[in-house]
Amino acid sequence: MPSPACLASSQAKSRPFATAILAMSADGKISDAHRTAARFPSAADKRHLETWVADADATLFGAATLRAYGTTALVKDTSLLAIRHRQQRPPQPIHIVCSPSGQLPPDIPFFRQPVPRWLLTTAAGSQGWQGQQQFERVWTAPHQGTEERFHWPTIFAELKTRRIHHLLIMGGGQLVADLMAHDLIDELRLTICPLIIGGQTAPTPCDGSGFSLQDAPRLTLVGHKTIDDEVFLHYRRQRATLP
Repeated sequence: MPSPACLASSQAKSRPFATAILAMSADGKISDAHRTAARFPSAADKRHLETWVADADATLFGAATLRAYGTTALVKDTSLLAIRHRQQRPPQPIHIVCSPSGQLPPDIPFFRQPVPRWLLTTAAGSQGWQGQQQFERVWTAPHQGTEERFHWPTIFAELKTRRIHHLLIMGGGQLVADLMAHDLIDELRLTICPLIIGGQTAPTPCDGSGFSLQDAPRLTLVGHKTIDDEVFLHYRRQRATLP
């Protein structure tokens, strides 16, 4: 889990501590050019993901990620469920789907999974979900300027007011890029899987327009381990002061 010092610092601030967790191929792709569900990680990586889902107060992921998989990651391990119970937390964290359009297939298994669900969307995207029961909360996100681009600092501040202290970012690459650009990701947990995907249009852990070398976010490697053919990396975002 995030170090007590980092969480304490985050809890004293106005936003959650944010962990991005992703698995990628050895050549840095999180899916193929068709953006199909990336089911290449091993059972060890699935356990790794479940551990971090269990530690989170909420998860956040993009609509394309949900459309590809149709489901979200659940806490199933009895020992992890017992820890959440002792901490007086619900069995599953809140699962927040980020979708400006609000266009999600209503019949996917995600809507039958036993998790609290929120939709983060625009005024237009919320229209089709008014009066529906699939989401506990349909949240029209604050946006910046005349474009309906989410104003992430305000969104994160509101998450904090709702007692979300640890937020787990589960993809995709565009969402990670947006949050990186706003300096809202505190640590990156990256699994390198033993395959090559390739493809100019295949997504990476951080898509978007990219950063110049001068402005590229810098990371510090604070932990690593190898299980069979996979490498698990833990990076912390470099900052002059703690977030």
